[in-house]
Amino acid sequence: MSSPVSAVVEWVTGLMTTLGAPGAGIAIALENLFPPLPSELFLPLAGFTASRGGMSLVAAIAWTTAGSVAGALLLYYLGALLGRDRIRAIADRLPLVDVSDVDRTEDWFSKHGAKAVFLGRMVPVFRSLISIPAGIERMPLPRFLALTTAGSLIWNTALIMAGYLLGEQWHLVEDYMGIVSTVVLALIVVALVWFVVSRLVKRRQGSQDPR
Repeated sequence: MSSPVSAVVEWVTGLMTTLGAPGAGIAIALENLFPPLPSELFLPLAGFTASRGGMSLVAAIAWTTAGSVAGALLLYYLGALLGRDRIRAIADRLPLVDVSDVDRTEDWFSKHGAKAVFLGRMVPVFRSLISIPAGIERMPLPRFLALTTAGSLIWNTALIMAGYLLGEQWHLVEDYMGIVSTVVLALIVVALVWFVVSRLVKRRQGSQDPR
């Protein structure tokens, strides 16, 4: 029985074989919408395919970057559809979350949103998620597209070139980047645990305050 990773590789390989570079672009667009799909696997595989003559290197970079932008744009519009009012209403109903948390997040994004969108395109997990707050905050669309395209171009080019140069050993890129993804997820879990614990302690202290 093939492993899930082998099944994904087989699917993407078939997509690239059938459609060439546009197939790689479709795979990366889907990866943006469904983060469990690994661009760390798709992009080096596209580079390896280019090294074997299955597509041109330039086409692989261009189409995967277009796919990244297309997926990010859909999530941007999802954030815009949610909007600030809905996010505040959701936050108001969530346990341990205050509307003031949303306000602080908005303040942070207004100051650092451009860096977050650009650099977020090169960080596992955040690549997809960063487009949603950009939509919620209605970052000007031309600016969002420029930052997303630039960040995606750097990330895609690096991983495609790695796969191109490694040849038959292209899977080593996914192995090392998988470690990075695990570290990022671990940091997210630690941050969530810290938030929950600190909020519980704060509310417990508030309930014990006689004033």
